[in-house]
Amino acid sequence: METMVRIVRKVRRPMKRLRIDAPTACRVGFGYDIHPMAPGRRLILGGVRIPHKFGLLGHSDADVLIHAICDALLGAAALGDIGKHFPNTDKRFKGISSVTLLRFVGTLLRKKQFIIHNVDSTVGLERPKISSRTPRMCANIAKALRIRRDCVSVKATTYEGLGPLGHGEGCEAYAVALIETQHRK
Repeated sequence: METMVRIVRKVRRPMKRLRIDAPTACRVGFGYDIHPMAPGRRLILGGVRIPHKFGLLGHSDADVLIHAICDALLGAAALGDIGKHFPNTDKRFKGISSVTLLRFVGTLLRKKQFIIHNVDSTVGLERPKISSRTPRMCANIAKALRIRRDCVSVKATTYEGLGPLGHGEGCEAYAVALIETQHRK
């Protein structure tokens, strides 16, 4: 019993604060977005218009891929999310190109002295198949963020017919971003 008390007392001691005085620090952000399919809408992913009988429903152009990337970048920089910067209640963003939103996010990160190292993303969509268009999506994203093309990855997957997304009712995207902050001394 005496040994148990000693262990508990050791655990309850306040921990020393870890201070990092490095001139730079890496940060990782995660983003996710999902939109339903709807007739009469354009299907735009990564800034690429994809011919299809349905498009994604949303306040802007509903580009789930770019929305997820915006959230990943904003999250990594601890600057909130896409809804904070571009609320769907603001008429200025009605029908806006998500590439424009991504450019704004890239500019915001640069102003806050962040460097974007890379973005990795996955689009989940049953139909249409989009893997042949991912190189163009990567190019659009890289250009909007003013980073090298080989720092952007877009992958595509399907749901093998499972669930609502597997039945073609919507599209989702996941993104991870690695950024670096440079502190002034």
